[in-house]
Amino acid sequence: MKRTTPAALLAAALVSTLVTGCGGDASAGDATHVTVTVGYQSKTINTVTAGTLLRSLGSFERELAAQGKRDGITYKVEWQDYATGAPITAQMTAGKIDIGSMGDFPLLLNAARGKQLNRPTRLVSVTGYNLRGALNTVVTAPQSKLGSLKDLRGKTVSTSIGSAADGTLVRALQQAGLDPNEDIRKINQQPSVGASALQAGSADALSQFVAWPGLLAFQGRAKALYDGGELNLPTFHGVTVRQDFAEQRPKVLDAFLTAQIQATRYLNEHPVQAAEKVADATGLPPEVVYLYNGSGGIATFDPVVKPELVAALKKDVPVLRSAKLVGDVDVDAFVDDGPLKRVYGAEYAEHLAAAPEPSRDEVWLKGEDRTRAFDSPSALLKFVAGHKEQVRAAYVPDATTGTRWYADKAVWVRDGEELSPFVTVSAARAYTRAHPGARTVSYAAALAQAS
Repeated sequence: MKRTTPAALLAAALVSTLVTGCGGDASAGDATHVTVTVGYQSKTINTVTAGTLLRSLGSFERELAAQGKRDGITYKVEWQDYATGAPITAQMTAGKIDIGSMGDFPLLLNAARGKQLNRPTRLVSVTGYNLRGALNTVVTAPQSKLGSLKDLRGKTVSTSIGSAADGTLVRALQQAGLDPNEDIRKINQQPSVGASALQAGSADALSQFVAWPGLLAFQGRAKALYDGGELNLPTFHGVTVRQDFAEQRPKVLDAFLTAQIQATRYLNEHPVQAAEKVADATGLPPEVVYLYNGSGGIATFDPVVKPELVAALKKDVPVLRSAKLVGDVDVDAFVDDGPLKRVYGAEYAEHLAAAPEPSRDEVWLKGEDRTRAFDSPSALLKFVAGHKEQVRAAYVPDATTGTRWYADKAVWVRDGEELSPFVTVSAARAYTRAHPGARTVSYAAALAQAS
C-alpha cells in the first residue's frame, strides 16, 4: 500500500509557513526596547516548563524585567502558540521566533533545517522526558476490534509526520514485522484533526504525543492499542534557540533558562497546583494533565540534557533519514548545554545524576488539592471501592512498562490473589500467556475482589 511521501508533506508545511512569515528578526527593536518571541505548544503539556506553565507563572517576564534594570533595556515577551513543532521551526529559520520548544524528532528537523538555511539552532535544555518512550501512544476507537499493532495491516493510521509520535509509530510497526510505508495507509494530520478522524471512522488508529492519547482515553473517545513505553527508548521535548540570538543576547537566554528552572521547580514541588494552572490555560482536564505531569507521572521534568537523551537523538536520525526528512544531523554540534551549565552552576552535576521517580498508584479525590499514594494496585482498588463517589481520578503504573494510566481505563489481570494493570490489551495478553492461570478481568471485578 503506497502513501504520500512524508518529505513532500513536511516540506510543503514548512514552505507555506516560511512564505507567510519571512523576513525580519524576532528580537528586533531599537537599542532600548527588545521583543523576545517564544514559540511553544500549549497543549503539548510535556513542554509546559518552557511554555504554558512558564507563561502562566510570569517567570520569564520577571527575569527580563530584572535584567532590564541592569542593562537599561525594556524587554517584551511575545508568545506564539502552535499545535506541532514544524511551524515553530519554519518561523525560527525565518528569523521570526527566537526560542522554541518541541519533541525529539522535530528537534532534529529543526537542526537540519537551520543548517540548510544558514540559520543554525541549538538544543539548550530539556522540558520533560520518559526514558522508556511512554510519551507517545497509539490509540483506537473504544469499540475497535483491533488488539495489537499487527492488526493495523491494511488500515489507516493518523499521525503528524515528522513528529515524535510518528517516530514511535514507525519503530513500533517495524518491531511488529510491518512495513510503515507499505503495510498501512498513513495520513498526515494535526492531533486535533486526527482525533476527529478517529471518532468519525476515517482513521482506524491514531499515533500521537502528549496529551492527546490520555485526553481521548479520559473522555471515553479512545483506548490504548500500543504503549510507547514498550519501545524502551527515551523520548523527550526540549528547548531550541537560534544560534545568532544566543550569541547576540546571552543574558536573555540566561533569563529564559533561569525562568525554566523556576517553573520546573514549581511543577515538581506543587504538582497538583501546576496541573490545575496548565488546565486553566489550555482547557485540558486537570486529571489528564496530572496523568503526564504529576508526581511520578509519565513525564519527568528536568532541564538538564542527559546523555541517555542525546544517545536517543542519535538513534532517531536514521529513522528520519530513511523517511527522507533529513540528511545527516550532527547531534553533538546541535546539543549545547553550556548556557544551562552557566545558569545552574554547581547544581548541574547533581541534576545530571538524578534518576526519574517511578510511577505510583495514586488517587485524587474531589475537593482535595493533593493526591493519595498507595503501596500496590490492590490497595488502591480497595480505597477506590470504598470512595467511588469521591474519586476524581485514580492512576496505576503498567505492570510491565511502568507507564501510568487511568485505573478505570487499564486492562486488569488477576493472577491468584494479585491484581495487575496494563495499558493495553496486547500487554495483558502477553502476561496471561506467560502466567498459566492468570486471566483478564473487568475493572468492576477488580474492584470487587480488592474490596
